[in-house]
Amino acid sequence: MSLFESAPLAHADDSQRPLAERMRPEKLEDFVGQEHILGPGKPLRAQIERDQLTSLILWGPPGVGKTTLARLIARLTKADFVPFSAVLAGIKEIKAVMADAERSRRMGRRTVLFIDEIHRFNKAQQDAFLPYVERGDIILIGATTENPSFEVVSALLSRAKVFALRALSTDEIVTLLDRALGVLQLAAPKELLEQIAIYSNGDARTAYNILELASATAHEGILDRDSVESVIERKVLLYDKSGEEHFNIISALHKSIRSSDPDAALYWLARMLESGEDRMYIARRLVRMAVEDIGLADPRALEQAIAAQQATHFLGVPEGDQALAQAAIYLAVAPKSDAAYKALNQAMETVANTTAEPVPMQLRNAPTRSMKQWGYGAGYQHAHNFEDAMNTMECLPESLRGTEFYHPSDRGVEQRIALRLAEIRERRKPE
Repeated sequence: MSLFESAPLAHADDSQRPLAERMRPEKLEDFVGQEHILGPGKPLRAQIERDQLTSLILWGPPGVGKTTLARLIARLTKADFVPFSAVLAGIKEIKAVMADAERSRRMGRRTVLFIDEIHRFNKAQQDAFLPYVERGDIILIGATTENPSFEVVSALLSRAKVFALRALSTDEIVTLLDRALGVLQLAAPKELLEQIAIYSNGDARTAYNILELASATAHEGILDRDSVESVIERKVLLYDKSGEEHFNIISALHKSIRSSDPDAALYWLARMLESGEDRMYIARRLVRMAVEDIGLADPRALEQAIAAQQATHFLGVPEGDQALAQAAIYLAVAPKSDAAYKALNQAMETVANTTAEPVPMQLRNAPTRSMKQWGYGAGYQHAHNFEDAMNTMECLPESLRGTEFYHPSDRGVEQRIALRLAEIRERRKPE
């Protein structure tokens, strides 16, 4: 009897098995995450559904479903599943398993050989699999947290398709934890599950372990903050991300930055991070602050805010949080100006309260001879033909000539902009 066939016997006392093991799905539809390779029409999903499986390398961080996926593949393709540990096995064990797999193939059975932490095998051990993979005695599925380009020998890598798995999102882990509550016969607020998910940093196994340990101290079947805090050894700050406290704290962060108080800004930022606030929401608000409260007093503020958003997206939690902190400090100490913000508002108000006048002829495009005859483009002054690329051509409609929307402050870079703008406006005055 194969290991795959004997697997159901291991469920005899299911409650004694770790929660992470009990929660392994038995259907592909119940697998959470990795939509980029398992969604409808995606490559690995198509291979499984067509039963055209080849050897695979599953590369991704811990707790994202590599082992679970390998088990599912074996189940769905009706193959024997043989787990093999790179930590415990040597050449002798490899040959013994390969001999069993060869006999199974002759009897018409396929073997999925799952090698966890394949990067721990040395070159000789990895090479030992090659003839069996080539003959089709086994379908090899290797799992690794390391880049297979560096850790798997080229001969084996050329015979296997590499699929990169991603860390699970907070929502995906919450989905898994919500399912686990039924198995543990527990109830818990969604906000608490979100805290566990954030702390787990994309690792479902870690999330399951926290939930299972916390369940031991739950009162009357209800998981509370104290139970979770006792496991993760840190304070859990809960707040409704769509309620009043959410808006109070982001308001506090915004006003602290506007008031040039980096210490207060860091405190309110930390409150939001600890409470599980969406990092992209924080990044968007920092970008808004850079535009609304700093503007051209320090044009690099917007660059810093956008860079923080990109770094946060790229690094994830918790490393990306440092980028948000850096941006918050920069924005807090930057010179402040809302001149550009006010300028646009004034221009918008003018547009809303005045007649939409036609574009002056000198600014109109004249792509045809007829348009030129009608006066389109007549009187246009090409700036580069003038000294300092500065002409005196009027660009506003007749009724708005001389209107000034932008009035730079005397702070930061805007002090230099104000001097330059005064020079421009003086030289552009009609003679």
